[in-house]
Amino acid sequence: MLEILSYEFIQNAIIAGLLVSFAAGIIGSLIVVNRMVFLAGGIAHAAYGGIGIAIFTGIPIFLGTSIFAVIAALLMALVTINQRDKIDIFIGLIWAVGMAIGIIFIDLTPGYNVDLMGYLFGSILAVNDSDLYFMGFLFVVILLVVTFKYRYILAVSYDSEYAGLSGINVKFYYTLILVLSALTIVVTMKIVGLILVIALLTIPIYIAQNISSSLYSMMIISGFIASFFTMVGLYLSYTFDLTSGASIILVSAFSLIVFMIISKLRKKS
Repeated sequence: MLEILSYEFIQNAIIAGLLVSFAAGIIGSLIVVNRMVFLAGGIAHAAYGGIGIAIFTGIPIFLGTSIFAVIAALLMALVTINQRDKIDIFIGLIWAVGMAIGIIFIDLTPGYNVDLMGYLFGSILAVNDSDLYFMGFLFVVILLVVTFKYRYILAVSYDSEYAGLSGINVKFYYTLILVLSALTIVVTMKIVGLILVIALLTIPIYIAQNISSSLYSMMIISGFIASFFTMVGLYLSYTFDLTSGASIILVSAFSLIVFMIISKLRKKS
């Protein structure tokens, strides 16, 4: 088993898995607490437009997808702040249009040979050095923002009305959370794929939410839980030649079921 650690692609996969898992733990906690799961799902699917544009123009996939995802996040922030009664319609529209743009640009790309399955269902074993640099940079940005702005983010997440009355710019921090969510979704897509990204951003957080006493502890605990799911899923993926993203999510789902059963038994006893 230890001999597989000598392979560079396995080393890259482990580093990427840990970076993304802790980023997902931090941002996923904010997504759940702020009830942004549907918004995050919309951003994830809209980001497919960035993949298509990146393939068509020849720019790095991460760069193109990040720019497109951030634009989608800004549009969703604008809509949810000013048109809350029409939020479902606009999210569905951005979701569908984003994917349609991606498909059209891929169709227009002559002779493309990109493995799109890797972006739909994850390809952690294909992570390269440039991917790691991007993931590492994003993780540092998330840490810095959450560390230095934690008090404001906490206030906006749990009581936005009181935060606004206290002089905190609620719209700014709401938008900031969505933008960081968009960037986290982009890097998480490399691990579990576009289709499964929301599961990694919610399952570890659900478990952590039930065993933590604060937002800060929930972020840390969910990061460790997500890392455990990712490492076990990676091992199963490599050992049995399975799709990495699906393996990670099935490990997460199985663990969630076990956790819920244990929780019920404890309550009864």
